Amino acid sequence: MSQEVVGWLKEIKDLQQQVKAAQVSEQTAHASADNWRKRYEIEAEQRRAEVQTLQATIAQLQTELDRIKNLPAASEAEVETAISDIQTVPDLQAKLIEVVRDRNQLAQDLKTEQFNHLETRKSLTTALGDAVEMLSNLKAAQD
Repeated sequence: MSQEVVGWLKEIKDLQQQVKAAQVSEQTAHASADNWRKRYEIEAEQRRAEVQTLQATIAQLQTELDRIKNLPAASEAEVETAISDIQTVPDLQAKLIEVVRDRNQLAQDLKTEQFNHLETRKSLTTALGDAVEMLSNLKAAQD
């Protein structure tokens, strides 16, 4: 064989190896992309589940708030009766302690509700951001 034919054969062999290497690289890239896509889908599903749970919690809390708002307020006569039942200073002290405890509990419940509302808002904002990012990534991948 001539030197020229040997050179061509060598170049063909090198090109075949480059094609094989490119194919392996492409397969690796596709496998990696598939892996990341699966991970992202799992994360997105978890976020959706969290959002559904938080929405259910919000609905439950809204129902409870509506129930509490619709409780009949103590009438003036009931308040007067409760006050007239107080006969001694220890009775007054006990009633005052009860009222302060109720007020403190209501204040704590309000703080808890405000915190939960803030956390829900953060979670929903994060989930929305993740969804927008996922759609952007999918659109970019399709282009």
